[in-house]
Amino acid sequence: MIITEQKALTEIIESLKEYQKIFLVGCGECSATCKTGGEPEVLAMKQELEKHGKLVTGMCIPEAPCVASKIKTEFAKNIKALKETEAILVLACGLGVQSVKDNDRFGKTILPACNTLFGAVMDAQGNFYEKCSFCAECVLDITGGICPITLCAKGLLNGPCGGMNKGKCEVDQDKDCAWVLIYKELEKKRKLNNFKKIQTPKDFKKSNKPHKLIMAK
Repeated sequence: MIITEQKALTEIIESLKEYQKIFLVGCGECSATCKTGGEPEVLAMKQELEKHGKLVTGMCIPEAPCVASKIKTEFAKNIKALKETEAILVLACGLGVQSVKDNDRFGKTILPACNTLFGAVMDAQGNFYEKCSFCAECVLDITGGICPITLCAKGLLNGPCGGMNKGKCEVDQDKDCAWVLIYKELEKKRKLNNFKKIQTPKDFKKSNKPHKLIMAK
């Protein structure tokens, strides 16, 4: 899940100062879960923009605006409103914003209403935790399902640094050392031999950006 926070309203209004007619795009998945771009947030944004003298020509909340087919379907339903629009304000992550841009046939100005923070898992209480850095070279099979790239402040691949103290991180003493957690997990699973495997430096070519995965033939 991609975690977002909504930008300050003053920042959003400033970005829209040159535009009067605005179309709103929300997100039915990640941003809806984060309460930054679901139906309640889109409706609230409409009210705020109207208070500032803007005309909201229309709105849509595709299930996943980052998926071209989803946003195209919604745009097809709103062609008239889009033609009248000067700018499209997207209440979604940066992926959603760029997908809207890529699939806008009218060349409108596309603006973000949210800041994209990180990829996360959600616990049973609805809290979000960053667990993966999308490094393109996963070591979770060796580290007991605990990612040292993300959870270690230094991203170390071969055990804790010399600053680890009583199981706590040198950088943040309120945080457990990732490698202590990994050791305990491997010990519990009787796989401490994994701890002895020396990991070579990461191949940063694999994480060279921008990534692409071509599925069409």
